[in-house]
Amino acid sequence: MEHEPGSMKENHLRSYVDSPEMQNRLYKRTLFIVFVAQIFSGAGLAAGVTVGALLAQDMLGTESFAGVPVALITLGSALAAMLVGRLSQRYGRRLGLAAGFITGGIGAIGVVFAAVSHSVFLLFASLFIYGAGTATNLQARYAGTDLAKPTQRATAVSIVMVSTTFGAVAGPNLADVMGSFASSHGVPALAGPFLLAAAAYILAGLAFVGFLRPDPFVVAKAIAEARKEESSGLDAETNTLSRNNRGIIVGAAVMILTQIVMIAIMTMTPIHMDHHGHDLGDVGLVIGIHIGSMYLPSLVTGILVDKIGRTVMTYASSGTLLAAGLVAAVAPADSLTGIIIALALLGLGWNFGLISGTALIVDSTDLATRAKTQGAIDVFIALSGASGGALSGMVVAHSSYATLSLAGGFLSLLLIPVVIWSRSGRKSTVTESTSAGSGQ
Repeated sequence: MEHEPGSMKENHLRSYVDSPEMQNRLYKRTLFIVFVAQIFSGAGLAAGVTVGALLAQDMLGTESFAGVPVALITLGSALAAMLVGRLSQRYGRRLGLAAGFITGGIGAIGVVFAAVSHSVFLLFASLFIYGAGTATNLQARYAGTDLAKPTQRATAVSIVMVSTTFGAVAGPNLADVMGSFASSHGVPALAGPFLLAAAAYILAGLAFVGFLRPDPFVVAKAIAEARKEESSGLDAETNTLSRNNRGIIVGAAVMILTQIVMIAIMTMTPIHMDHHGHDLGDVGLVIGIHIGSMYLPSLVTGILVDKIGRTVMTYASSGTLLAAGLVAAVAPADSLTGIIIALALLGLGWNFGLISGTALIVDSTDLATRAKTQGAIDVFIALSGASGGALSGMVVAHSSYATLSLAGGFLSLLLIPVVIWSRSGRKSTVTESTSAGSGQ
């Protein structure tokens, strides 16, 4: 009897291995659960980031360290991305994502206590822990792809990204409400959004704990193992197709380069606008349109990536980011329309790159290392974004916003030789549109 639970679990997994209908139902159910959880996590992500710098400035009494919260959140997210990836690889998405979100929620609670006690050390430590929510929000996009067919993977990623938008829009708009709520309970108003972030992240984590059963990643690994056994007598070459190292390099390069370009130009745009007479309303409009362009086109982008291919959409990302840089550089500084067009193109180019790159990573990894590899790549994405933001200020300080924009636009052209290199000499790798990535 002591082996019965394990046997029951194996039989349960076997029922999914043997039933494409059950696999499809679990795939759709997983997407729905991730969709709901990402609405919560999007609110947690945006609400906290909105006031992090202001809270640090208020507690420290100076603007000198206003950039520290973003740096700490970024570093925390980089470490968490690796840990969540490893947890997911070993125990499945359910525990990996739940642990990441709940840790982020604990960090948000720590920020609230830091504000109440006026402890700068606790504030910085808590912001670092809070970064786990940011990393997990990004990692969750992979959960919907575990049971997706090769022609569904980009679409699955896009659905998750759209759901994040709902929360990300709601979070900042609730900042004043949460500030009033916090003040009425003796908590500094600027800590109010972190109360929302704590509740949102913890709810997202609990959604995964309670409803992501069976775990799609565990099921996908069981399917992959069964198919490996079935194909053991075939040509050994067919079993090496599931991992394409060039595809991993290209997928990572696409996401890293687009992240650097997007963060660099976006970071300095509000400062550029402020220097040329635009008010906060104009800045808010531009950034709002930019964020909308980053996420809202996702459903269409996902379909395009699945239908016309990862390579074509990577070229589209490069071209769109180049156009964004050129428009930003040549548009009159007092032209709100020009800046809006530039930032909309910037968001759209990033959207093309992230979804194409994510699909390439899933295509090119096998389930024995997939989640761990995804986590490691997200570490580099987080660090590249931080580097892009830091370097952008230096470029503008020593040159101009136009120089930064042109540099970012031309940097995106590196995507073209990277993709050409990936396609040269590929004799034993699967094509981007039919790569099974194992488990399918």
